[in-house]
Amino acid sequence: MKKQVFKTVSLMTILLIVILQTNAQFRRGPRLISPQINEDNSVTFRLNAPDADNVAINGSWMPGYYGKQVDVAKGDSGIWSITVEGLAPNLYTYVFLVNGMRVLDPQNPQVMREGAGSDNYVIVPGKESEVYTVQDVPHGTLSSVWYPSPTLDKNRRMSVYTPPGYEEGDKEYPVFYLLHGAGGNEDSWPSLGRANCILDNLIADGIAKPMIVVITNGNSWSAAAPGEAPAGENAERLKGPGSGDRNGFENSLVNDVIPFIEKNYRVIADKDHRAIAGLSMGGMHTQTITNSNPGIFSYIGVMSAGLRNNPRFGGNNYDQEAHIKQLKALQESGVKLYWIGCGEEDTAKEINIALRKLYDDLGFKYVYRESPGGHTWANWRLYLSELAPLLFK
Repeated sequence: MKKQVFKTVSLMTILLIVILQTNAQFRRGPRLISPQINEDNSVTFRLNAPDADNVAINGSWMPGYYGKQVDVAKGDSGIWSITVEGLAPNLYTYVFLVNGMRVLDPQNPQVMREGAGSDNYVIVPGKESEVYTVQDVPHGTLSSVWYPSPTLDKNRRMSVYTPPGYEEGDKEYPVFYLLHGAGGNEDSWPSLGRANCILDNLIADGIAKPMIVVITNGNSWSAAAPGEAPAGENAERLKGPGSGDRNGFENSLVNDVIPFIEKNYRVIADKDHRAIAGLSMGGMHTQTITNSNPGIFSYIGVMSAGLRNNPRFGGNNYDQEAHIKQLKALQESGVKLYWIGCGEEDTAKEINIALRKLYDDLGFKYVYRESPGGHTWANWRLYLSELAPLLFK
């Protein structure tokens, strides 16, 4: 017994020494600040990687930043640093590339995830970025909600934002269905889109009406975001109902999601208190859902999407005559707002122009917003902050 006690004490002593030595090493090591926002709104990024041969950075401030990178300079102490100047107030994502491998900034706990990838982010302060920043205002509740989807033959997960005061009161609210793009999921709008933060700030300022926001997973084969779905989902990806069927999710939103929300939340269940909007793939979903179901939504938003008549965008089976018939029925249903947004350098610009030309030819009224930049979250966050105040007026 004594030997066993001695052995246990010895192991504990060794473990304590290791912990103390490790802590001492951290104390002796350089204390880095990254990112550091400077007085002129330039931002300095730093990484301690003394054994690296090359360090670069990829950031959303770079034009067409997907696949772009800029080399970072190495200092004498093995700390790599770069200062990016001239950044306007906004939210920016970034990631380091160490010897070509993507590496998150270990000094920055602010991380966003879309799909299976993650980036750090930094918010450069200023009036334009205030709406994306957590403010000292009443906050709504963002919940992960599982619901049955008979259309897709599985239980699925969505994010639901309820406005400040929802839990304490008995008021009924309008509902805004917000859809993500390809590669995203039900976490994309809250994470990269800052949707709940934007709504908190707009509602607090009296700019937007209090509303429930429903953020679905637009991938018909998927139950939930990576790490949240049941085990074995990837193996079933190409099998289950709706997989490979673009309309699977669209039918599910109408037949499963809306009834679930209107049964389980205090909502005003009529078309004048329903809105829907989506970006890219979600903008296509939005068109299909509203074109096929006139009279369900009075407020419609299409971001970075357009006419599906181009083979590059799945337009091989496009039927213009049927599309025009749908649009005329949608017009007659009494849409109060049809809002379209697209970036000046957006990869969807070509099909967006084609969509607006068709609407112009038909006399279909819409509001158009064009902004600098491309097919990026910088634009989609902006569009949400501008569209939400126009809803339910």
